Amino acid sequence: MLDIAKEEAVMKKIYIYIAIVAVIVLGGVGIYFAMNQKNTDNNMNSMNMNNSSNDSASSAVETDTVSIKNFAFSPVNISVKAGTKVTWTNNDSAPHTVTETDSKTGPSSGNLSNGDSFSFTFTKPGIYHYDCSIHPNMTGTVTVN
Repeated sequence: MLDIAKEEAVMKKIYIYIAIVAVIVLGGVGIYFAMNQKNTDNNMNSMNMNNSSNDSASSAVETDTVSIKNFAFSPVNISVKAGTKVTWTNNDSAPHTVTETDSKTGPSSGNLSNGDSFSFTFTKPGIYHYDCSIHPNMTGTVTVN
């Protein structure tokens, strides 16, 4: 009788260990898929942002002011005439930059704190892409006619 009780106790421990391992494995798989989905969403958002900046001519807003707020340039795409001075103002609590990304002669602000502004005069026609060098997912385009 004692051997049966010991055997049952050992079997209960084995079942408990198997259950614990199953919970850990299933939890890990769930976390993996949750993280993978988050990365997929971020990549899709990145692609959408890049697609919008590539279509700068058709969606560009005619203005000479850009607001930096909520970790984004607004408007993202602007259109100006050659000789126009464009001013970016940081309305975010975090520091940002306005930095050309085309190896053209474009804006290069350095760090802008909350409330700081930076201006750049575009003298030559063309399409100028820029980003925030601190947060490279923040992008914008200036089309100069």
